[in-house]
Amino acid sequence: MSTAHGARARARMEVTAAIKDAARRQLAADGAAKLSLRAIARELGMVSSALYRYFPSRDDLLTDLIIDAYNSVGESAEAAHDKAADAGPAERWTAVCEAVRGWGLRHPHEYALIYGSPVPGYTAPDTTVPAASRVGLVFIGIVRDAHRGAALTEPRLSAGLRPEAERMAADLAPDLPPGSVAALVAAWAQLFGLVGFELFGQFNRVVEDRDTFFRQAATQLAHGVGLPAQPTGTAGEGDGSSSGS
Repeated sequence: MSTAHGARARARMEVTAAIKDAARRQLAADGAAKLSLRAIARELGMVSSALYRYFPSRDDLLTDLIIDAYNSVGESAEAAHDKAADAGPAERWTAVCEAVRGWGLRHPHEYALIYGSPVPGYTAPDTTVPAASRVGLVFIGIVRDAHRGAALTEPRLSAGLRPEAERMAADLAPDLPPGSVAALVAAWAQLFGLVGFELFGQFNRVVEDRDTFFRQAATQLAHGVGLPAQPTGTAGEGDGSSSGS
């Protein structure tokens, strides 16, 4: 790579990062629905035509922001899991849940972008799927480890749900029991619901000790997917507001 080409590449990276930073400030101030390339160009002192060379449309910029957010929370989940690698399955599960919550508390507007209301007129492309799958794959890995170690109890499954559970298992984790996969999907939804309720104010004047409340809820989710109980006194060690990276 020539020196001139390398300098151009670095300059493009710097401008791209500046555009994304300005877009995140817009998300915080006005929400994703009002994201405007023209407003970002004005803030950065660019003409609109120059900005469009980096992001041809609002949707292209949104997609990049969404992928960045999914990768960020995914990295937090993976780092928490790696840090607890020597712990039991339920402890690793709880550590990952705390990391997801911690990331959400630190990045509320990005959390709202990926787990809040859909952005009107925007449909996420398939390119977002790998990043969006990272947290779920960490949880699947924890349950898979417990299953391989004969420590997983398959949750009971109604006859009516079994065909759907078998379909989900075939799509998401064919090596896991259908009841476990159905419980995993439910726990995944409940986890993000818990974090969303805290971030968006639904726990105001309802839950005061939110750290303890969340740890207990995360432990119950672990039990719900069939993970063995962790030793007494080890549940929820650490602070959900500071977990992850």
